[in-house]
Amino acid sequence: MTGQLPRRLLHEWFTAGLATAPDRVALRIGSQEWTYTQLDDVARRWAGDLTANGARTVGILAARSIESYAGLLATLYAGATAVPLSPAFPVARTCRMAAIAGVDTVIADRSVAALPHLVAALPGLRVAAPATTPLPTLPEAAYDDAAYVLFTSGSTGQPKGAPITHANMDSFLRYNLKRYDIGPDDVCSQTFDQTFDLAMFDLFMAWGAGATVVSTPPQVFAALPDFLAAERVSLWFSVPSAIAVVRRRGGLAPGAMPTLRWSLFCGEALRLTDALDWQRAAPGSTVENLYGPTELTIACSAHRLSADSADLAVHGVVPIGPLYPHLRYRIIEDGVDGVEGELCVTGPQLFPGYLDPADDQGRFHTGDGRRWYRTGDRVRQLAGAELAYLGRMDRQVKLRGYRVELDEVEWHVEQLPGVQRAVAVAYEAAGRTELAVFYVGAPGLDVRGPMASLVPGYLVPRLCQHVEALPHNANGKIDRAGLAARARDLTGGERVAHA
Repeated sequence: MTGQLPRRLLHEWFTAGLATAPDRVALRIGSQEWTYTQLDDVARRWAGDLTANGARTVGILAARSIESYAGLLATLYAGATAVPLSPAFPVARTCRMAAIAGVDTVIADRSVAALPHLVAALPGLRVAAPATTPLPTLPEAAYDDAAYVLFTSGSTGQPKGAPITHANMDSFLRYNLKRYDIGPDDVCSQTFDQTFDLAMFDLFMAWGAGATVVSTPPQVFAALPDFLAAERVSLWFSVPSAIAVVRRRGGLAPGAMPTLRWSLFCGEALRLTDALDWQRAAPGSTVENLYGPTELTIACSAHRLSADSADLAVHGVVPIGPLYPHLRYRIIEDGVDGVEGELCVTGPQLFPGYLDPADDQGRFHTGDGRRWYRTGDRVRQLAGAELAYLGRMDRQVKLRGYRVELDEVEWHVEQLPGVQRAVAVAYEAAGRTELAVFYVGAPGLDVRGPMASLVPGYLVPRLCQHVEALPHNANGKIDRAGLAARARDLTGGERVAHA
């Protein structure tokens, strides 16, 4: 199924790359770079400190610095669990996450402003420092131990800790390293912060093959083709909304990104027009749309862009593809299996459950004796085992008794002349749910009039607002919650037809 390699702990994928390409560059951050041998040495020095002091759960509080990369490896080397923490997050949230995860030690960039607050908030927290000599022998870790913990948003407003095991990552890497045929000559982008699970793809897909990881901070989007050419990037991975950013900066000219072999997108719905524009800019690249929640270890399906993609697209959105062959899925609607409904998945990439067992409530189907993770995503079965992504179950709202898919509203608005991109949100006004649309394109467009001639009245947004650019959250995704709050502020609780 996924090869005959002996099972590996997560850091053993890095040491496999080390054995393959010890003198190749493992990591490049700006003008600084580390070979596999050098990065291994730095990580072993941090690991020496962790093992000497009995660290079990280690917070990584650093941005794009050597502490974040070597700290992650060091934690795994020490047989501990890594908890990535972002310096960009509010201090109170960072402290909550560390407390929920039971962080006992932190590896930090000491210039991070949140560090003293974290130390003050967690009595007994120890700040690690690299040992003078590297750890010679790595302690044992169990295959089913948590390699790292990431946090997802909880419905109560409290972050939910999701542990991902060595076994989960081993299953993912075995399949995907074969799928993408990455080797020591490849250079892989690293666009995601480590608090976002897709960062683990960036790092360990490259390191497992002896390839180079190049840190890709947001400012490079201003001239992305130049960056890709200078770094010789062959594998690109980002959220789909990055395409619009590159387009605005003039980076999608045909043939502008010739070094790319793979262009992968995940984390949001990928629009067909965006995928085709990117493919024209990177003609030697295979474009794929990946899908998967954190709880299923990075991604669990992928659609490869082809001539059939246009026929399979629903509301202009690229399919999420068939599931990986080592996973199983069900589509459940009103408690029974069907061809459209909530996607539920099981298999070796399924995480063991949230840190707080109370968060597991309602997240699993167990009727047939298996644990099926309820993704909260609505899908439709297509031909050839392909799945169409129809949006979040919680992006299906009730308006005056009608079920409304917000993705459908966005699609209709984007068909209007002058509209480049649209986001629909639901918000509360005067005690009832209303629709708002924020769009990028020509200012002052009449959106409601044309929409009223195309769709039923309940699909016509009450508020239509032009924006120069759509806002994004810390993970690079469109900030839909922020837009909903903005709609409430703009209307002041009143029903507004156009703004």
